[in-house]
Amino acid sequence: MFAALTGLGLSTAAGLNAYIPLLVVGVLANLTDRVKLPDGYAWLSNWGVLAIIAVLLVAEMVLDKVPAVDTVNDAIQTVVRPAAGGVVFSATNAAAELDHSTWMAENPWAGWLLGIVMALAVHTLKATARPVINAGTAGVGAPVVSTAEDAGSLGMSLIAVFLPLLVVVVLLLLALLAWWTFRRVRRLRARRRIRRNPPPG
Repeated sequence: MFAALTGLGLSTAAGLNAYIPLLVVGVLANLTDRVKLPDGYAWLSNWGVLAIIAVLLVAEMVLDKVPAVDTVNDAIQTVVRPAAGGVVFSATNAAAELDHSTWMAENPWAGWLLGIVMALAVHTLKATARPVINAGTAGVGAPVVSTAEDAGSLGMSLIAVFLPLLVVVVLLLLALLAWWTFRRVRRLRARRRIRRNPPPG
């Protein structure tokens, strides 16, 4: 169970920011015993690779805080974030040793699939909400929300590794946020349709 919660938490974080959970996993694998990378994922702890990820993170953090540019960035990240979610979920499957679960280790594709789906779901929520926030705040909200998303990605990554049981609580809160966001988007779209096509009379 702990392995699955860790993977879900990290892939959720990847949906907000692809590079933060990758850095967290790689750095912790180097400096602690908390993350043990399975065979085939040693590259994630290579300092050269981590330096490249850090550069990409800086670029992402800058681009994501500029209104309109953030929407283009989200379109590009539609591929990157789910891929990162698959990587971090699979790369931490070694944690399955903690709860003696061998099924995930014997079926690595399942980790990839779960990580991709989770990250894609969170990314979709983020990409859907951002244009609404930009329009509602005349772009002022973009850097604020982006900073909150970066902090959320870092916090979720650390929770996933050190306090995996709390991942359940965070996922429930995220589900409520998704429900609220999509309702808000539907209302705004309905209002725009009415403005464009007012009823006769």
